[in-house]
Amino acid sequence: MLLAVDTSTRYAGVALYSAPEPEKGRMIASRSWYSSVNHTSELMPAVSQILESHNITLADLTGIAVALGPGGFSALRVGLSVVKGLAVTAGKPVVGVGTLDIEASSYLGAGLPVCAILDAGRNEVASALFDCEGKRVREDSVGTPQDLIEEIHSADLREPKNCAAERQKTLFCGEGVINWSEIIRDEMKSKALVIQSSSASRLWSLCHLGWKHLLEGELSDLATLQPLYLRMPSIGGPKRRDIKPQR
Repeated sequence: MLLAVDTSTRYAGVALYSAPEPEKGRMIASRSWYSSVNHTSELMPAVSQILESHNITLADLTGIAVALGPGGFSALRVGLSVVKGLAVTAGKPVVGVGTLDIEASSYLGAGLPVCAILDAGRNEVASALFDCEGKRVREDSVGTPQDLIEEIHSADLREPKNCAAERQKTLFCGEGVINWSEIIRDEMKSKALVIQSSSASRLWSLCHLGWKHLLEGELSDLATLQPLYLRMPSIGGPKRRDIKPQR
């Protein structure tokens, strides 16, 4: 049994996932909600409720999966702090999964390049790019939607031999398409396939990837596990990005 926790954005969620057989997993319960302030007072009650409603204790869990972001600074800290506390208390392993990998996972390897995006504020998006075989093209990055589209136009995301030779559409997914789909369609025209995201589908993907990593022994080190901020908050210090400078 896996407990999944996602506080990457204001649409938070928790879920329970069971896999009697490695390839036959199912999400047996989930709860998603929109937080207008933060997740501090909402997350632990949600975790307690979903466990109690199915008569499951922390001792019954095989492990815990947590979405690492990018996302809101405080929200990610809340989610990871709760997960670390539960893991230490119960002695259970933790698997951290990047939120953009979660958003993209359902569409990878289907023959189309994939661009997963999340709203990063300041009229920017956090993005991850995958080629048509489902392989990452680069690390997560933050920039304007226009810069991202220019990058996609200039990059050859269809290079693998088993990809179609003609120029194909790029599939855009992730919560960021809610705010930026109009610009994407205006700039990309018929070359964009925009998929609307949902918190329920993101929870399912987190469960699926988390369970896969558990089975393969790809566990996170609680001492070093940190959220993927991409940039620091706008207060409390100079504005900078941790992974990639702003263009």
